[in-house]
Amino acid sequence: MESSIIWFWMSLCLATVLWFFIVFIFTSRKKSASNELLLQPPPGPSGWPLIGNILDVGMMPHQNTHKLKTKFGPVLWLKLGMSKTLVIQSAKAAEELFKKHDLVFSDRKVLDSLTASDFDKGSVTVGRYGEYWRMARKLCSSELFVHKKISASAPTRQTCIDIMLQWIKDDSAASIMNGGGSGEIQFSKYLPLMTFNLLSNYLVSRDIITDSKSEKGNEFVEAMNKFMEWNGVPNLVDSFPFLKWIDPQGIRRNTDKYLCQLMNIIGGFVKERIQEKLSGKEKKTNDFLDALLEYNGKGGTDELSERNVIIIVLEMFVAGSETTSSTIQWGMAELLRNPDSLRKLKDELDQVIGQSRKVEEGDLNNLPYLQAVVKETMRLHPSLPFLLPRNAMEDTKFMGYLIPKNTMVLLNVWAIQRDPDSWDDPLSFKPERFITTKIDSKGQNFELIPFGSGRRSCIGMFLGDRMVSLTLARLVQNFDWKLPDNAPPECMDMREKVGITLRKLVPLTAIPTERKF
Repeated sequence: MESSIIWFWMSLCLATVLWFFIVFIFTSRKKSASNELLLQPPPGPSGWPLIGNILDVGMMPHQNTHKLKTKFGPVLWLKLGMSKTLVIQSAKAAEELFKKHDLVFSDRKVLDSLTASDFDKGSVTVGRYGEYWRMARKLCSSELFVHKKISASAPTRQTCIDIMLQWIKDDSAASIMNGGGSGEIQFSKYLPLMTFNLLSNYLVSRDIITDSKSEKGNEFVEAMNKFMEWNGVPNLVDSFPFLKWIDPQGIRRNTDKYLCQLMNIIGGFVKERIQEKLSGKEKKTNDFLDALLEYNGKGGTDELSERNVIIIVLEMFVAGSETTSSTIQWGMAELLRNPDSLRKLKDELDQVIGQSRKVEEGDLNNLPYLQAVVKETMRLHPSLPFLLPRNAMEDTKFMGYLIPKNTMVLLNVWAIQRDPDSWDDPLSFKPERFITTKIDSKGQNFELIPFGSGRRSCIGMFLGDRMVSLTLARLVQNFDWKLPDNAPPECMDMREKVGITLRKLVPLTAIPTERKF
């Protein structure tokens, strides 16, 4: 991955030279220059010739654009190479966008890497706004993420968490007995496996991973991680589209490699289910995959091809597993870093649930401090710091500025959720702030929008919230936790690693001790 960064800078120099000649040759565009002069974009840094503000954004774009807010305000204009970019960085500006301009900004600006294998054309998450997207979004909302189906699958989630807790217990004990270790475990090993199994049961009624050392499961996880890593590398093609045919950093090629591996695994499940239906066997499942295969459209963009079924199922794995496991890890990191909060959560669980049974999903509404911990974790550590890029479908007047058609629109929710205009002591982990307020993360309180809002909000927000809440509750209820080597909590490394999602740079490790009930 380091070589890809080196290639990025080398390619940037090449792109600058090529772009110079293109500008020199094509001095006159089809678009009227006079119209360009009439545009009044928001304020922003002047940038460098040709490359614009690429260097201003840097390798930590959510943090660096946040710093620019002090000088340029909450609505920021950037030129990233050839890409005109609008960055929203306040709750007020986000509210203006979602309430008055949601439709015109409902299109996606698709990253070049996600055009590999035409993934974007079948996707609900990153697909362009249109008839197919509306059909697929409606189908997913009605067949996958309705409250009735989510509640009906609660026992499966409980089982998947039980299995993960047993893995943690066994591996910690083995570390002590066999290797003379401390018994510490790394959360990033177990959380993705648990979320994969949970989602695979919900989506296709089967386990992908049979144990923590599952060869097939680890193959899937490894391919998923590589897919996410390559998509998280800054891609010069997104700023200079004329380089698409070269793919100078090899990002699309490598994305396609791991995407094909993932699609082959999911495709096997799909083909197996199709064969079962053709054989006339008695139907044993009634899951999301069944709903996709049984959908009867009206033809054209209202049809679901087998390939698009595979893409939709796969992207539910990608979106659900990575964001959920990352959020749980950040939540446990904050609790271990703030022992008072961990103690308060443990006390609430003991008082409300007691020591004779497991926390269940039906208990979640009676655990206000747990809910506050989850909200505060999502506030400080949104899985998608910019959500996903939107695209302006037409010239739009926004907050007194004219935003040209095809402008990329980014919502810096990382900055919005740390804004001192909306939050007291915004950089501190204080779940108590949510005990006395009705602010939630469902998309109507614009100072807290980790799932987005409007037409492009995350369709899995309710399932994701339950998965995070229940897993955190069970981890705290089942084990006492301490940091390795008696490290002081305040010294924990909380640096971030930026890709498509916001990961913890140094994976969290801790020592579990099973609580005796």
